[in-house]
Formats: sequence, structure tokens, C-alpha cells
Amino acid sequence: MAQAGLGSRRSCEAIIEQGRVTINGHRASLGMRADLTVDDVRVDGERLRAPEAWVYVALNKPRGVISDEDVSGRLARARDMIPLEGHLYPVGRLDLMSEGLMLFTNDGDLAHKLTHPSFEHTKTYRVIVEGSPTEKTLDVWRRGMSLDGKPTGRADIARIGKTREGALIEVTLREGRKRQIRRIAAALGHPVVSLLRVKIGPIELGDLPSGAWRRLTPEETETLQVLRSARPRRLKRVQAKPKPKQDTSQGASRRQTVRSPRRRPRRP
Repeated sequence: MAQAGLGSRRSCEAIIEQGRVTINGHRASLGMRADLTVDDVRVDGERLRAPEAWVYVALNKPRGVISDEDVSGRLARARDMIPLEGHLYPVGRLDLMSEGLMLFTNDGDLAHKLTHPSFEHTKTYRVIVEGSPTEKTLDVWRRGMSLDGKPTGRADIARIGKTREGALIEVTLREGRKRQIRRIAAALGHPVVSLLRVKIGPIELGDLPSGAWRRLTPEETETLQVLRSARPRRLKRVQAKPKPKQDTSQGASRRQTVRSPRRRPRRP
């Protein structure tokens, strides 16, 4: 359904739960699988069709442009900067004042795998922060901090150099919480001056000008297709050591109840 452009995975799940979807004439339920090229999948009685071709686009989002929909309608949208028809999912949203690489595609399944934290695809940023954070401060960032009561994952932090505005560092994350870099940098006493994303998974921003877009190369597209078969990583659970089994045999009960015989006192 997401691949057919009906919306995000969550909105598609809501449509399924409402009983509006059928697969080969049977009411669909969450967890069922179907292939639009083979199966008869219908929503409200209308059959879904797979896109004729996948579209993969890279955009260098400028500052002041919103990544997704703007309810007020006052802000420019990143999607409007790509003159292509059809529904395209934004991959890797950026806040209003951040800039850099975004991907757009009509491949809903791949978009999900590139953005969901369970797949741990990296995103790399060039960040200028105020002042000059010490290595001790950067180590705190590397180990992870608490945001909204939950610890963040480990981050790769590299000091690149200095600018007139502050220190230039490179940050690589395997998760993407809302305004994560800005919030952590501010908590450490070094607010973000500018933030530019330069890489999403295997795709790099390169020399793409601000506000420009391009289709991904066949080599980049082939690399993304490999991610389609990726499985989410699961944390290994530490198994508790099994408790020693109690011997419940008849002989064991006898051994527990039998006492050593008392010695008789010697006769004088």
C-alpha cells in the first residue's frame, strides 16, 4: 500500500484496521503479505497498482525550507523543489534551519528501512558549534546522553577544525530523534551554529548545490536495493544462568530424611 502511494506505513496500517483492504477477495489484517504484481489488493474496492518504475532522488535542502507538509501553508516545502509527478516519500527529515542531503522516493518499503532506527543506517552531519568543546565533553556525547528520559545511542564524533563561528565537528548517528544534535550540543554548553547533513547510508551529498536535486546514479540505486533485504537488528538478551535442578527422585528424598545412626554409649 505504501508502495502504491497511499501514504505512510502508519496511515496504511490504520486503513487495514478499518477493514477497508482486501487481498484476493479476503479481508486483510496486519501482518499479511501481498505482491501487487501478482495479488489482487483493493482499498475501498479499488485495485492497487504497483508503480511502473521506482524513483530515487537526492536533494540539498536549504535553510528555511520544511522537510514535510506545512499545515499553515506559509513555508516552502522540500518536495516542491523536485519537479516530478507522483507521491515521493521524504527520507531523513531535517528541521527548518538545518540543511543538506534528503532523499525522496516512491519506494515506501525502502524509505522505511532507511529511516527506522532498528536498521541502524548511519547519517553523517557537518556541524559548527559555539566555542571549543574538549575531548572530555565529546566523549560524553560519544557515549550517549538522556533525552526525554531515554538514553541516546552511541555517536561517532570527529573534530575537523575551527571556523570564525566555532568548532567544526563531524557527527555520525544511527538513530534520528527530533532535533537530537541541537539538543545534545546545547545541553553540553556548545549550541549549534549550523548543521549540514552530508550522507545518508551509502548516499553522499557531494557537490550538489543548495536547493538543487538529482536522480541517483544506477550504482547508487543498486546499492540501495541491497538494503531492501536487510533485517532489523535486535539486541541480544542476556540469558540468566539456569538454576540447578532439584533431585526429586525417591532416592534423593531418602537421602534427605535418613540420618546417621547415633553411637551407643560403651558399657563400663
